[in-house]
Order: sequence, then C-alpha cells, then structure tokens
Amino acid sequence: MARTSAQGDTKAFAPFEWMLALRYLRARRKEGFISVLAGFSFLGILLGVFTLITVMAVMNGFRKELFNKILGLNGHIIVTKVGGGDFEDYDGAARRLARLPGVKHAVPLIEGQAMASTPQQAVAGFVRGIREEGLKALPLIASNIRLGTLDGFDGQEGIAIGTRLAQLLRVSAGDSVTLVSPRGAVTPFGTAPRIKPYKVAAIFEMGMSEYDRTMIFMPLAEAQRYFSKGDAVDVLELLVEDPEKVTEEVAILKQAGIPSLHFADWRQRNESFFTVLEVERNMMFIILSVIVVVAAFNIISGLIMLVKDKGREIGILRTMGASQGAIMRVFLITGASIGVVGTLAGSALGILFCWKIDEVRQFVAWLTNTNLFNPEIYYLTRLPADINAHTTGVIIIMALVLSVLATLYPSWRASRLDPVEALRYE
Repeated sequence: MARTSAQGDTKAFAPFEWMLALRYLRARRKEGFISVLAGFSFLGILLGVFTLITVMAVMNGFRKELFNKILGLNGHIIVTKVGGGDFEDYDGAARRLARLPGVKHAVPLIEGQAMASTPQQAVAGFVRGIREEGLKALPLIASNIRLGTLDGFDGQEGIAIGTRLAQLLRVSAGDSVTLVSPRGAVTPFGTAPRIKPYKVAAIFEMGMSEYDRTMIFMPLAEAQRYFSKGDAVDVLELLVEDPEKVTEEVAILKQAGIPSLHFADWRQRNESFFTVLEVERNMMFIILSVIVVVAAFNIISGLIMLVKDKGREIGILRTMGASQGAIMRVFLITGASIGVVGTLAGSALGILFCWKIDEVRQFVAWLTNTNLFNPEIYYLTRLPADINAHTTGVIIIMALVLSVLATLYPSWRASRLDPVEALRYE
C-alpha cells in the first residue's frame, strides 16, 4: 500500500528523475565506453546541425547574391515589339508604361557585341546603350563606381566598364579604349567593321566577375550611331517595385491596352537557372539531413547499452517505488539532453561560422596557399552566406524532434524491465 502511494505521489519530471539522468551522463570509469558513445552522439548531432545550417546558408547566399546581381543589372520586365524589329516609338511607350502602378522606371536599351581593344589586349564585350537616367536607376551600377563618374554621361562620347575588363585592358578612368563591331557600314565589298575609340568615363564593380569582365555601357544616342540604329532601340526594360510579384505586374501591363508589345519577366528569362539552384538546394538539404539521422541512431545505441548496464539500478528503483513512467522519463531526459545540447551547440557554431565565413575562407586559402573560391568559376567575388530564419528553424526543430524520437524505444525498454529478472542473480 505504501508502494502504491509512493508511485501515485511521483510527479512527471520530478527532481530525482533529473538528478538520475544527469548522473548517468557523468559516467564513471567502468562505464567509459558508454560515455564515449554519448560523446560521439553529441558530436554527431553537433556536426550534423552545423553542416546543415552552413550549407543551406551558403546555398541561400548564392541564390540571393545571384538574384540581386542579375536583377540589379537587368530589368525585371523586358518589353519588345511583337514580331521583332526595332523599337522606334520607344519614348511614348516608355512614358505610358512608367505611369502604370508598380512601375518605377522604363529604360530604353540598345544591345550589341563589340571587341574592346587597347595596345596591350583585346577582349570581347557586351555593349549596352543606355541613358544616364536609366544607368543611375540601376543601384548595382550607380552605387559601385570605383573610378570616374556617371555625371554628364549622356553628353559625352565616353563609356563605363567593369573593373575586371579595365584590368584586362590595363586602362583606368580617362584612358582610351577602341571598340570594334562587326555591324558596320555596308560597302560594295561587304560589311566593314566599325572601329571607334572611346574614353573611359567610369569604372564600376558589381561583384559578379562575368559582368565586371564583359559589360560596357555607352550613352544611348552614341549607341544608336555606333550600331546604325537611327532613332530606334532594341528593347524597353521595366523596373518594378517588387520583383517577386513580377507575374502580377505583367498581367497588369497586358491589360493596359498597349498594342504590339510583348512582355517577358525575369522569371521566364532565368527560369532554368533558378530552378537548378532550387533543386540543388533541396537535394543538399535531404542528403545532409542523413548526418542528423545517423547521429540519432548513435543516441539509440548508446541508450540501449546504458539501459543494459543499469539493469540492476533499474530493478532497485522499481522495488523502491519508482513507476515505469519515472524510469522511462529518466532515460528520455538522458538521451534528449545529448540531442538538445548538441543541437543548440551546432546551431550556435553554424551561425557564428556563417557570420565569418568569408574570413574563414581567406584564412584557409592563405594557410594552404590555394584559391578556394575562384570568381572566374563561381561568378561572385566573395563567398556569400545568408542565414534564413525559416530554414534554420526547420533544421533546429528537425534535429530536436529526431533526438527525442531516438530516446523513445530505449526508454520504453528500460521501463518494461522486470525488477525480479534484473535482481535475480545479484
């Protein structure tokens, strides 16, 4: 009767349950192997969470940086004439489109290819004819001028080039660069290339090596003369308030009643690129989650061995009045403590590592004397990491849930242990 009363008075997660669980975590010398298993389980959870947070932050950083670079240089919506051809009435269409809700700027553009050359080097480039107003509307360019200025860009026969192109050509602001275009004047002997020197008015750095090496900006009026466009442009680029809602903006533009215009948003133009990034991100999450699962199995094996080793103590506790629920909670606390502490430590380490990831990359590159992040291959000049609160929260919750689930079976086995069998040979 006293035993029944004692069992009835036991509250869930009572202090003695915590005391026993923490004592089992501090294994004595003869239980050293169990302690090693608990240590490996802790390290497994820590490394799994750390790796997941770091990799997902880098994947998110890549997507965000590439997204910002692509949208920072290109318009959110591309407007062309139906059936192709030059855009002659572009100014009227630009004013009309710019008045529509959600549209910030309508920028006329001429696009073409040319060879940029100096006495030292010749490099293929992509020329964009654009007005000063449109160029300054692109913060990725206007906010990253390293040499020279964009002021008075329309009134001069100057060009703006990227830092990597300037390095390849070995020029600085104020120097001359000769542009050679195959689309020149038509003569009786064929099309002659157009060759003209231009002064470098500004040098920019967007942080994306491909753009910094190939992009050449030229005043719109000069581009019309250089590419023999007359009073026409190739396309209109629209910048909208919220690029994520560009599909709704395209629907509004189509309902505006402007005939003979075709609209294509940035999602359509870069669909395959961003789809690949998303698939890669999801697959990396699934693959690296296996590390956390393996660590959870380590918790299971460690707890099963602990239960087997503590059979005598469990039998004594049961005869003293401890309920099956109390025994189960003791081992649940023991295993969950490993998972919870490992998850929190891995999260803190992962967030700290992502915060200083580029500095770590530079240190390792210096230590090993290797280039760990070649911008010619990865497009970006620095290793990005964007810690997304939702993704990080999912990783932490997943690790905590797996850690708790891993303790259920060993804890249940401990609670079902028969005290008579446990003490029979003692």
